[in-house]
Amino acid sequence: MRRTPHLALLAVGVAGTLALTSAPAAARTAPAGTTPSPGIVVSDGMTQPVFSLADAIVERVYVETPVDTDRDGRRDQVAIDISRPRETATAGFKVPVIFEHSPYRKDTWGDVPYPSVLVDELPQNAVTRRSGLRTGDVGAQRAVAKANLPGQLDDYYVPRGYAVVLGQSVGTGDSDGCPTSGDRAETLGTKAVVDWLNGRAKGYDATGAPVTAGWTTGAVGMTGVSYNGTLPNQVATTGVKGLRTIVPVAAISSWYDYYRANGLVVAPGGYQGEDADVLAQFTAGRARAEGACADEFAELTARQDRITGDYSKFWQDRDHLDAKKVTASVLVVHGLNDWNVRTEHFAGWWDALAKRGVPRKLWLHQGGHGGPGNTASVTLPDGRTWTWKQTENRWFDYWLWNVRNGIMDEPTAVVQREDRVYATYRNWPDPAARAVALKLGATDVAGPGTLTSGKSKGKVEQRFVDQGRAIGPNTLVAGPDTASPHRLVYRSSALAGDVRISGRPEMRLRMAIDNKPGANLTAYLVDYGPTGTPTVVTRGWMDPQNRTSAARSEPLKQGKLYDLRWTLEPKDYVFPAGHRIGVVVFSTDQEHTLLPLGGTELRVAPHHSELRLPVVGGRSALGF
Repeated sequence: MRRTPHLALLAVGVAGTLALTSAPAAARTAPAGTTPSPGIVVSDGMTQPVFSLADAIVERVYVETPVDTDRDGRRDQVAIDISRPRETATAGFKVPVIFEHSPYRKDTWGDVPYPSVLVDELPQNAVTRRSGLRTGDVGAQRAVAKANLPGQLDDYYVPRGYAVVLGQSVGTGDSDGCPTSGDRAETLGTKAVVDWLNGRAKGYDATGAPVTAGWTTGAVGMTGVSYNGTLPNQVATTGVKGLRTIVPVAAISSWYDYYRANGLVVAPGGYQGEDADVLAQFTAGRARAEGACADEFAELTARQDRITGDYSKFWQDRDHLDAKKVTASVLVVHGLNDWNVRTEHFAGWWDALAKRGVPRKLWLHQGGHGGPGNTASVTLPDGRTWTWKQTENRWFDYWLWNVRNGIMDEPTAVVQREDRVYATYRNWPDPAARAVALKLGATDVAGPGTLTSGKSKGKVEQRFVDQGRAIGPNTLVAGPDTASPHRLVYRSSALAGDVRISGRPEMRLRMAIDNKPGANLTAYLVDYGPTGTPTVVTRGWMDPQNRTSAARSEPLKQGKLYDLRWTLEPKDYVFPAGHRIGVVVFSTDQEHTLLPLGGTELRVAPHHSELRLPVVGGRSALGF
């Protein structure tokens, strides 16, 4: 059973408004001539801004962690900055905490070198680019405590009766150690802050004097975007006491799925060449990366394995999809068009939480890497409308202040549709979704083929040649009515009505590589409009050498047909009436995969291949 803070409710004489205080029963009614104990004010199920941000207490604490990531024989300490209502010091008022930990607060290495993605060139041919996972303005994330902390969390929540803690990850900014890109050391270094807030870890001020957190109830909610949202996922898997809820936004759940896909080395969208060691160096800053942490980063580079792309102990240590210890509730937020932290991250985490019965809700938007925006709004079935910021506020109030605002009785999933209007659903994927097999068919060796829920047409084998680094995916998905030597395209007939998919599409392809021992393999699910205009719906990649396991590469016999299966990134999407469902199969994806020289010859048997779609309403909803 999850514990909630002991709270007393006091009427304040305003209709529909309540004040809540953690004061003992004897202090609930103040004697004449005394100052009443402070308390939060709740209206319409939300805490209200009644505390002064200008008068807030701001302090720096260094929390001792159980890890020694730089191997200097001393436990690392992580720096945290705290903003809390002044009443927590002057009137014995205890508050819950909203905690955001980050590796991006200070002194990142903006031009860290990347390994080349041109795999036929020598390793020293490198490019430089900033880290793909970073969000926000690093330059603005100063670590020095001041009257107003960086970002908006303290601006919004301190006046509403919360403390806000901004932490710096192990090995970054003013914290000790070396960053480790998602493993247990990073997790424990973050968890230590929750332990300190609950009296289980040591903390010190700048002089080395011990500091405790007697001003908090011990109830903690974590949140953040991107890497800052990934850390809450990691800490939640430890089951740490005191962590009541997390709100991960655009967050990773498995680092293998961030840098790899079915045995293939892939890149976060827009950051070709980035890998776990690059990210660690970026967050460490150049001085630390080339100095005290150089040996640790060399080990990261060796263990991450950019040669095979296989799942290994290195990636297992960075897999956070086991929710068996999770006791915190979870509000998952993700963009349906996020190609940096791809949608499998929210979907895999969501499935793991569902398996363990963790209290959870989901908010999906049509944007890319980031949140939905504070003013994005959803209208519930009962007619009430809430913005995203109000939803987040109500969520924290429910789980941290025990405000009974009914948020857990509302629909489980909020999904922004293609027209940018938000809809609500009782779960995700939609419970009415059914896997429907669409058979691939072709009558020409390279020409456009068909997708049908009936029998496939023709038994010809088709061929295409990998373009390597010469042609981008936008060109490859265009022109569906013409043959191309570098890709194969299959389309359904025009849809009689709208068709919605909800879940993970799966590609099942019988394929051979005729002249080389291996190849990249890519599939794009595409919405083709009435004029053939393409809209990429989702994507997926695999290494045919990992056809039986992501953890094991197996040689291919040239010219032999193999049955390959891989899932595309999860999606919730509506194909409009009059459009066609298409799938495009090609080899190298310039936006995501390593880039070999062209010339690899691939052969497909479409009559033994199919695309499986999670269609809401099943086969009958397709109309063909």
